[in-house]
Amino acid sequence: MQHHCFALLALLCFSNAQAIDRVTFATNWKAQAAHGGFYQAVADGSYSRHGLEVKILQGGPQVNNRPLLPAGRIDFLMTGNLLHNFDNVKNGVPTVVVAAIFQKDPQALIAHPGQGYEKFETLKNAPVALIAKDAQFTWWQWLKATHGFRDEALKPYNYNLGPFLANKKALQQGYSVAEPIYVEAQGGFKPVVHLLADHGFSTYSTLIEARVETVRSKPDLVQRFVDASIEGWVNYLYGNRKAADALMVRDNPEMTQAEIDAAVALMKSQGIVDSGESLQRGIGAMSDARIRDFYGQMVKAGLYKAGDVDLTKVATLQFVNRNVGATLKARLASK
Repeated sequence: MQHHCFALLALLCFSNAQAIDRVTFATNWKAQAAHGGFYQAVADGSYSRHGLEVKILQGGPQVNNRPLLPAGRIDFLMTGNLLHNFDNVKNGVPTVVVAAIFQKDPQALIAHPGQGYEKFETLKNAPVALIAKDAQFTWWQWLKATHGFRDEALKPYNYNLGPFLANKKALQQGYSVAEPIYVEAQGGFKPVVHLLADHGFSTYSTLIEARVETVRSKPDLVQRFVDASIEGWVNYLYGNRKAADALMVRDNPEMTQAEIDAAVALMKSQGIVDSGESLQRGIGAMSDARIRDFYGQMVKAGLYKAGDVDLTKVATLQFVNRNVGATLKARLASK
């Protein structure tokens, strides 16, 4: 009997030592296929296996989760591209990128087929370009500096497809794994889609950002969150994603399964998550050279001056480039 008591006591001590870390991760929009791997890591137990209990806080049109990270209200944040992080470093906001889930930013220009816009080089001649305000001050400036686009074409895009569908000569900005699906549903045609990433807009996207203090004091926690998120993405893209899709539809009931299926197919065909650097070093991969390249382009576009941002503070490579998930991917691919 005494032995059983000691055994039980040892087990209790062990389970307490293996305490689960509760983590809050905020996204920058409502749940959608582009967040799938994170939901997958919740649904398939990847986070649990790494000793984490993760709560996903979704963003949306009226929700800005960005200030919650430096304020310490959340542990990790999903951001759109490196411009946010350049701004943070420039303004002394103590956050740092710990992984880049998307090798390509899904930002795209979309056009009507059969209007002479099949080649990217012809887009600058379009008489109308429907571009949202924030994009006009960021990548539109890059398009002007690098590809000769002109402000005369600019019209505001208010996230309504009506003006684009009504004007066959118009271009419109779009998220390459979302708007083309809506155009096909509402307009009854497949639009021409040009990814900015395929024409030199070299930022990473869907970045995982943490506080500098968390990286310094809890590197093990950061590593577990990054590794589990990567495994979630491998499973989401190459395994069974039903449970993750159900969680996303629960969080965002406007999302349909057909939209999710179409978006996942586009993510794969466009190489959004798994292409380039990730094929050698695993999903989430980053390099200093590419961050420098993108910053150089943004300087050329007039968004920053050469010495504005200390690029050594933008991202840390200590948690990525380890080929996490490669064995899992090989196993799923062989099924």
